[in-house]
Amino acid sequence: MHVIIIEDEKPSARRLKRMLEKLNIEVSTMLHSVEESLNWFEANTHPDLIFLDIQLSDGLSFEIFETIPIKSAVIFTTAYDEYALQAFKLNSIDYLLKPIDEDDLQVAVEKYKERLPQQQSVSLDFNDIKKLLVNPIDREYKKRFFVKVGQHLKLIAVDDIECIYSENKGSYIHTKDGRNYLLDNTLESLESELEPQLFFRINRKFFVNINAIKDMVSYTNSRLQIKLNSYKDDEVIVARERVKDFKEWLES
Repeated sequence: MHVIIIEDEKPSARRLKRMLEKLNIEVSTMLHSVEESLNWFEANTHPDLIFLDIQLSDGLSFEIFETIPIKSAVIFTTAYDEYALQAFKLNSIDYLLKPIDEDDLQVAVEKYKERLPQQQSVSLDFNDIKKLLVNPIDREYKKRFFVKVGQHLKLIAVDDIECIYSENKGSYIHTKDGRNYLLDNTLESLESELEPQLFFRINRKFFVNINAIKDMVSYTNSRLQIKLNSYKDDEVIVARERVKDFKEWLES
């Protein structure tokens, strides 16, 4: 059995590897980022089974599967809440909630072995999984943010936000009136809290509001440059691997 782990937290990856070794499963490779994984898949035979984390050091692991068609079986290892786990369960062998329990791991591996004869024809639809991830039934999305201005708290409606971005290890919102406010949230934590029809994450550092887009310009390496109404930074760039989804989002 050819098994790999894709996990950005190296201690977690090593712990999972040791747990699998107790089940007599040898892990041939441990990968820690989207970029590293893409390079590996392009140069190596795809494995039988992948233990896959969602949040990697340079983006979501979905980006791997959007770029390279992969038919390996997948067991998710994730810290996402229950609505995401239900979505993953539809198209994967199983999911394991961190910190991973040894008994749960053994059950997941047995599930894989039971389905092994059918795995040759299995092709996971990660776009469907991703849609379920960001569009769970009856999901309530964030309507407003509290931000601190001096000693005061200010309430900002999401409709007044042009973009949300990270800079110097901080996260900020930029409003229609051209002001920037520091947030307590990380961009990763906002993935499931922002209305997906209103906001799109164009790269690791930016969410943009569809109503704030003034212009789009072709950019180097098949990317797109976004011009917003009041945000003046020229580096609002749609990552190459996100361009296709971005165009689909604009049309939806």
